[in-house]
Amino acid sequence: MDYLGDNAGLGLTAEQTDKVLQFQDLTGIEDISICRDVLQRHQWNLEVAVQEQLNIREGRPSVYATEARPPAVISDHLTQHIFYTPPTDGSGSGIRGFIRSIFSLFWTVCYSTIFAIFRLGHRFLRGDNRGYITNPMEDVRSFIKSYEEKYSTIHPVFYQGTYSQVLNDAKRELKFLLVYLHKEDAVDTPLFCRDTLSHSDVIMYINAHFFFWGCNVSSGEGILKDGRMTIVSRMEGYCDPALFIQRLTNVVREFDVNLRQARQDRMAQNLNRSIRAHQDEAFLESLRADQEKDRQREEQRRRLEEAERQKESEVLEEQRRRERIARDKIESAAKVPVEPDESHPDAIHLVIKLPSGARINRRFLKSHSLEAIFYFVYCHPDGPNNFEITTNFPKRVLYSRSSYDNNIVTIGQAGLKNRETLYINDLDA
Repeated sequence: MDYLGDNAGLGLTAEQTDKVLQFQDLTGIEDISICRDVLQRHQWNLEVAVQEQLNIREGRPSVYATEARPPAVISDHLTQHIFYTPPTDGSGSGIRGFIRSIFSLFWTVCYSTIFAIFRLGHRFLRGDNRGYITNPMEDVRSFIKSYEEKYSTIHPVFYQGTYSQVLNDAKRELKFLLVYLHKEDAVDTPLFCRDTLSHSDVIMYINAHFFFWGCNVSSGEGILKDGRMTIVSRMEGYCDPALFIQRLTNVVREFDVNLRQARQDRMAQNLNRSIRAHQDEAFLESLRADQEKDRQREEQRRRLEEAERQKESEVLEEQRRRERIARDKIESAAKVPVEPDESHPDAIHLVIKLPSGARINRRFLKSHSLEAIFYFVYCHPDGPNNFEITTNFPKRVLYSRSSYDNNIVTIGQAGLKNRETLYINDLDA
C-alpha cells in the first residue's frame, strides 16, 4: 500500500507515518484512518495504543474506560431494524403467535416507555423489590462465568466491564456495540448459546466489527439496560448462524457510513487541533523571540545608560581632581623659596628639563631642600602633576612625592654642585 501517496495531505511526519505502519502491522487494522485516529488519541504513543487494542480484543476495558457520564443514548424506534423469530416450540405460530407478535411489537414501541414511567413512580412509592445495584462489575463477571460453565467457553469475546464502560469505549473507538441480554428461562436460549454464539463464523464476525457485551436480565446491571442503549437494531428469538450473520451484516452495511463519517469528522477535528496547536506554538515561539529581543534591547539600553552615567561620573571626578590639583598648586606656590642672587656663594644653578622638552633655569641655595625643587616644578604652568626628579648620569632619583620619607635632604646633601641638569619624569604618562 502506498501510504505516503494516499495520505500525503494528512500532514503526517515521517516518524508518524512509520508509527502508523507499525501499528497497522501489529494490530491488523486495515483502515489507515482508524490507525491514525487511534494513535492521535494516545499522543502517538505506539506502545500504549497497541496495548489498548489488545485489551479491547481480550474484552478488557481500556485504560480510559470510566463509569462517569456515559454518552447519551438514543432509541428511535422508527429507524431501528427489528427482527423477531417465534420460539421453536411452536408457541409463536398460528393465530396465537400472530397475536403475540403484534403484542410484542406494541410492547417494544410503546409500552416500554409507559412501563418505565410507571416503574419510576412505583419505586418512589413502594421501593424496588429487586434491591439496589451494589456491584455492576460483579454482575458482568458472574454472567460470563455462568455462561461458560453452562454452555461453552467458545464464544465471541465478552467485554469484561460495566455497561457504562463499554459505551464509553465504543464511543471512543467509534465501533458498533452488540449487547446480548441473556434470559435463562427462554425456550431457545440454550440452542442460541450452543449453536449460534459458538459458531466460528459468528465469533469471527462479531470480534471483527463489534464490542460484545452481555449480562443476565435478572441481574441489576442487565435490568438497567432498558432505555439506556443506543439502538440501531433489535433482535429477539433464535436464529441460526447464517441468518444471524446476515442480519448483523445488513445493519453494519447500512449504519457503517455513519461511523466512517464520524471517523472522518474526528480526523478533521484532530487535524484542525493539530494545526491550531502548531500555529499556537509558532505564535508563542514568535512571541518569546520578540520578548527576548525586547529584553536584549532593554538590557542594551540599560548598559548604555550605565556606561553614560559612568562616563559622566568619571568626567566629573576628573574635573574635581583637576580643580583639587589647581588649588593645591596655588597653595604650594608659597613653599617655593625666593631665588637667590647669582653672586651668592651657596647659589647653585639648575637646568630643569620638563617632559614637554621645555627647559627651566632656576637658582637655589645648597641649604634648600629637594622638596623646594619639587614645588617649583609642580607650580610651573608646564609642570606635570605627578612626577619624579632624576639625574642623567649616573641615573638616580632625587625626589618623588610617593616615596618621600619626610627626611629633609638638602640640595647640598644630594651632591648637586654649582651647575646641574635635572630631568622630570611624568609618572602619569
